[in-house]
Amino acid sequence: MKKIGILFGMEDTFPAAFIERVNEKNEKGIIAEAVSIDKVIQNRPHEYAVIIDRISQDVPFYRAFLKNAALTGTNVINNPFWWSADDKFFNNCLADTLGVPLPKTVILPSAEHPTDTTAKSFRNLAYPLDWEGMFDYVGFPAYMKPYAGGGWKNVYRLENRDEFWQKHRETGQLVMLLQEEIVFDSYFRVYCLGRKAVRIMPYEPRNPHHLRYVVDNPVTDKKLLATIKDYTLRLCNGLGYDFNTVEFAVRDGIPYAIDFGNPAPDAELTSVGRENFDWVVEEAAKMAIGFAKKHKSGQMNLRWGDFIKQSSALPL
Repeated sequence: MKKIGILFGMEDTFPAAFIERVNEKNEKGIIAEAVSIDKVIQNRPHEYAVIIDRISQDVPFYRAFLKNAALTGTNVINNPFWWSADDKFFNNCLADTLGVPLPKTVILPSAEHPTDTTAKSFRNLAYPLDWEGMFDYVGFPAYMKPYAGGGWKNVYRLENRDEFWQKHRETGQLVMLLQEEIVFDSYFRVYCLGRKAVRIMPYEPRNPHHLRYVVDNPVTDKKLLATIKDYTLRLCNGLGYDFNTVEFAVRDGIPYAIDFGNPAPDAELTSVGRENFDWVVEEAAKMAIGFAKKHKSGQMNLRWGDFIKQSSALPL
């Protein structure tokens, strides 16, 4: 019997619906359940062929458990090693090499010295930094947000340099991005599962959370939607995420990738709506079953993105 597990936190509707849908399909020798952990012993395999990870970004103990599970044969979605190494600035750098349009972005050192460092720790950092060069490149208004964060935490819209200096001081030890504002004509959030199933959802980030998927005038431009799908697949294959959302702001007909490293994206019925919820439950179930069928005991079953695979193929 091959088990598919889902590891989750406070969300309610998606995990239960996922388990129910997998089991409804009645695939021979495959069942789904909530992951149960009673102990984690080094290099000892767990009982799951596949685990869908929805929570380890917030629980370091779970991330450690998943790395051990992956080492001992479980296909963990998403790859916990890559997820630990990933950040939004690198995502932008990689997306640029993939030919995906992006807002102009720079990374900033933290306003406060990290714990256990002093000014002496920063002797390789120019003083003063070329702030004017960065401001001229990005322009104002601009957004400032953590380079390794999510969920719209510590995100600032800045009108000018004075606001930048005021708000940057408030960010403490956080390393921040300064990013061009894209004043958009339309906006999309896109599910991508298994690096092949794509659902493009009109989205309005300025609405209250429960109304962001409620859009009065959905875009039907087939060429634009095809481009968004193409960019989504480029990003998810490059990064190696099998369960992800990508956000695009469309300005003058060009979709700019705004946020595309969301390995535990919102899938709650109350926020995404019935049609989107049913789609992601169905596709997640099909993906997990497919991976369970391919699972081979006693070997690594983890999937990696094109960036890592291409790098590992280079001669030493």
